[in-house]
Amino acid sequence: MTTLTLKNIPVHLHARLKESAEKNRRSLNSEILTRLERDVVAPKIDRAKFASDLKAFTERLPYVDHRIGDRYKRKGLK
Repeated sequence: MTTLTLKNIPVHLHARLKESAEKNRRSLNSEILTRLERDVVAPKIDRAKFASDLKAFTERLPYVDHRIGDRYKRKGLK
């Protein structure tokens, strides 16, 4: 494996990484590797395709008249 050295890390960034590592029960090194893998290796989402897929999905859902639900809620409060 290759070694990477980071220099001049801002104090607030180091503190947040350390806090996150403790919360996730990881070493600081493991926390940084996990974040790098998630952000660098993870596939990027095509936002336009995601939006069109979501729109197509919601268009297949049945129409819901929210006024009917409101009427039932009001009746239940009396």
